[in-house]
Amino acid sequence: MDLKTLSPDDYDAIISVWETAGLGYRPKGRDSCAEITRQMALDPDMWLGSFVGEELVGIIIGSYDSRKAWLNRLAVIPQHQGKGIARALVNEMEGRLRARGFHIITVLIEGGHEASFALFTGNGYEVFENIRYLRKLDDPDV
Repeated sequence: MDLKTLSPDDYDAIISVWETAGLGYRPKGRDSCAEITRQMALDPDMWLGSFVGEELVGIIIGSYDSRKAWLNRLAVIPQHQGKGIARALVNEMEGRLRARGFHIITVLIEGGHEASFALFTGNGYEVFENIRYLRKLDDPDV
């Protein structure tokens, strides 16, 4: 397994990982090739992939605001789950975010993703049961 920064050339492989791992995506909005290319240009090292040979098998995206950092879109294709790939992606991205000066790293996990929940709680992440997540979309495809 090799961890590498992703580029727009990896777009089709990224979408394939998300689809194979059962992670939804918005191909007409924030997950379009043009939008991902734009995001990668802003922060190239925040797009991290795990490769076995030439095959992309896992992905994580880092992001941040002025106060804290976020781990987003962690996905590993099923045939490579349970091999430490997700943990390696999380650990590497945490290091990249800490190198930028962030000491609060957060994650949101949608219901039904118990393996992700177990990974993060087992990696020292604290659960806040009393937080409600709200959002406002300008367009349902975003």
